[in-house]
Amino acid sequence: MYLTKENKAEIFKKFGGAESNTGSTEGQIALFTTRINHLTGHLKKNQKDFNTERALVKLVGKRRSLLDYLKKKDIEKYRALIKELNIRK
Repeated sequence: MYLTKENKAEIFKKFGGAESNTGSTEGQIALFTTRINHLTGHLKKNQKDFNTERALVKLVGKRRSLLDYLKKKDIEKYRALIKELNIRK
């Protein structure tokens, strides 16, 4: 599997503040971004995988709603996170 327990812990430690802080908005956005990047690479090889395409669209929507929430809550964290994750907006 591409996303091991250690990788998730590292993502949440970097963006969420602690490994156990899995509910933080920043950590969830970072995790979704990692998954989106992986699925995008998969779809470049497998263009006809429509189930994965649907899952990717749903993930992007979830990330977008979390980004909107973060933008409303704290604009500075939003800008820093977008810059660090290289998300275009």
